[in-house]
Amino acid sequence: MKFLFVTGMSGAGKSNAANALEDLGYYCIDNIPPALIKSFVDLAKRGELQLSKVAIVTDSRGGQAFNNISDILDALDKENIKYEILFLDASNSELIRRYSETRRRHPLCDIFELSVSEAVVKEREMLQKIRARSNYIIDTTNITSGQLKKNLSALFLGNGSGSLSITCMSFGYKYGPVTDGNLVFDVRCLPNPYYVDSLRNLTGLDSQVSDYVMQFDSAKELASRILGLIEYSVPLYCEEGKSQLVIAVGCTGGKHRSVTFAELIYKMLTEKGYRVSVAHRDIDKR
Repeated sequence: MKFLFVTGMSGAGKSNAANALEDLGYYCIDNIPPALIKSFVDLAKRGELQLSKVAIVTDSRGGQAFNNISDILDALDKENIKYEILFLDASNSELIRRYSETRRRHPLCDIFELSVSEAVVKEREMLQKIRARSNYIIDTTNITSGQLKKNLSALFLGNGSGSLSITCMSFGYKYGPVTDGNLVFDVRCLPNPYYVDSLRNLTGLDSQVSDYVMQFDSAKELASRILGLIEYSVPLYCEEGKSQLVIAVGCTGGKHRSVTFAELIYKMLTEKGYRVSVAHRDIDKR
């Protein structure tokens, strides 16, 4: 049985993640008290639950009881029970904005009598240890629920928990950086197709744009160096046992140059047999 613990900041998208995981064949349990996790796992071990993949959502809604989550995970480690941890995160300002828009109460507001902004800071402190031991971290600050589902599909529809899952992502710096990128490349040094009238409303997925970007010697040389670095470093990440790798490429608007390069990286890694997906964070933004 495969166990996946889903946790993270309140408002970062854990409910959306649970819905997506259900679509991927996981049996999801939301907001289980941490004290019951071990009992549930024991039931599963004894074969009393006919389940192959289980996602357990646990977070700060449990209040002070959530502080025991590290001890519970340590107990699972001692019994050699295999599990993975998915951590959903977002920037403090984005979390505050989401709570303001939905008019929902942050779970720590009533427990500790805090404002929303104070509760977000408090929760981040509470989650530092479990974030540090997480296998997968997804920052949802600038992605949609649909993009989150694609990310989860890429992570958990692969050939097994021991293989490296790679996401190639394009983004626009004008919409904010990628905070969960392991390798981040800035291609704003290249000629910008935005200033070519016939290309402005196209994207790097269109051959006219990608051909324009890659016609320059500077782009060819930069691509060669980036692909060479990735080709060399990815096996090293595999040897280290890393589960998730995010390779991000940024340009100004996230529509032309970064998309072209993300697709190049995706193609190269796919041809080499890696488990890889591609996502264009800002391609539809105006």
